[in-house]
Amino acid sequence: MNQRGFSLMELMIVVAIVGILAAIAYPSYQRYVVKTGRTDGQAKLSEIMQAQERRFATAQSYITNLGAGGLGYGVVADAAVPSDEGRYNISAAACAGLTIATCVVLTATRQGAQANDAECGNLTLDSRGIKGESGTLTVDDCW
Repeated sequence: MNQRGFSLMELMIVVAIVGILAAIAYPSYQRYVVKTGRTDGQAKLSEIMQAQERRFATAQSYITNLGAGGLGYGVVADAAVPSDEGRYNISAAACAGLTIATCVVLTATRQGAQANDAECGNLTLDSRGIKGESGTLTVDDCW
């Protein structure tokens, strides 16, 4: 007598193999998504820093207000500016020990799914070109 189809044991072996492969692949995929999401914050930091530099060229001062009445990024005055994909909120402050007239530091604070990025954490960029991160990896790894 010829058998057609799969036995229950064969089917369970296939299900187990697929489960093992998924358990290995899914965390790797999540890390990849978070890693590629960092470019959203980096791009917005660079864009806003360019706007800060244009303002400095004309007004001889940086500004902490990225919204209405300041750089005009479409948010209310003194509110954080969301990145293009919404993974980060960008804010501005004077560099430590300096005034806003001479130095500004932009901080990209993680939001949503990007909040799980403990490796790089929040990203920073200041007007002197110094890049930073608050996570467990180095600046070179995060930027």
